[in-house]
Amino acid sequence: MSAKDEILGRVRAGVGKDDFAARRAVAEAYLAGRTCGPQPSIGNELAARFQAKAESLASSVDSVVEANAAPAAVVRYLAAGGLGLQAVISPDLADFAWAASGLAVAARPAVDADRVGISGCFCAIAETGTLMLLSGAQTPATVSLLPETHIALVPVSRIVATMEDAFALLRAERDRLPRAINFISGPSRTGDIEQTIVLGAHGPCRVHLILIAGA
Repeated sequence: MSAKDEILGRVRAGVGKDDFAARRAVAEAYLAGRTCGPQPSIGNELAARFQAKAESLASSVDSVVEANAAPAAVVRYLAAGGLGLQAVISPDLADFAWAASGLAVAARPAVDADRVGISGCFCAIAETGTLMLLSGAQTPATVSLLPETHIALVPVSRIVATMEDAFALLRAERDRLPRAINFISGPSRTGDIEQTIVLGAHGPCRVHLILIAGA
């Protein structure tokens, strides 16, 4: 037995308990019985609220009527910014007509050399202008975190009012948590040096959101 195996064996023995089912039932009952604390009044115009909050966080926002118009909207944004016409996309977006729009894409996790990443999102939160992304084989987190430019396709039907609503949707639609849940509220930023805000220090310096009304 290696030293590593011995140490991990001691940890397992120390934390191991034989009443897991009972403890889980107690925890689930506690969560089910909790009530939400005070929440802001969001109203019914979730897409408008989400756009306003996202723009206040330095994201840019465009909108299209149908999902099949999203590739052309991406190309317009990239061309206007001189950002080239190549991108890495999360594999769950591979069925979009990217080539027909003039955009060369690779459906895979992003690497350091990728300048543009295009992803979807699990849902979006109107209260804070935040995207909720779940990591997985079809939705690798690197696509939204490594490239300098992150473009996200956001179905309007997936915009919820609050963070609590986002987690309620996750519990309703998934039987288990993914390895990682990432929340994105505008471009990466830091104020570490003299409290001066700098965009793109630890991730994308540009976040562009395309709202899809018919999805």
